[in-house]
Amino acid sequence: MNTEASLKENVLHDITHWGISASIGVIFIVHSLKKFDPSWQEWLISIGIPPELQLPIALAEFIGGIFLVTGVLTRITSSVFAGILLGAIFHIRWENGFFVSKGGWEWDLVMLAAVLAIIVAGPGRISIAHVVKKIPRFLQ
Repeated sequence: MNTEASLKENVLHDITHWGISASIGVIFIVHSLKKFDPSWQEWLISIGIPPELQLPIALAEFIGGIFLVTGVLTRITSSVFAGILLGAIFHIRWENGFFVSKGGWEWDLVMLAAVLAIIVAGPGRISIAHVVKKIPRFLQ
């Protein structure tokens, strides 16, 4: 029984696979930058999240984004991002409804689908994890 998720061996598939991971990584990097601003702490307080979580959230998104772009710890990183996105959907945006134009969770759902796909597919062949073959699969 084959327990490994794999994509067809094709350069275009490899580039597309990396492109999805890299795109999600870049989005998280860019969004993390505003979270280092001290004013973001006030927003956290306004939605009932302890202000001490500012730095861990910002670092998780920034470092995790780098991990997705480079293809290191992609499954673990995507799992953390899935948790962040579920929190955003249910704790922050749920009451606004579905549509992003009204502050809803539509975009977060798309991002969640992407990180779930990354969890299943893994880092791909254009990644540090693929080059360094000694990394156990569950850590890729």
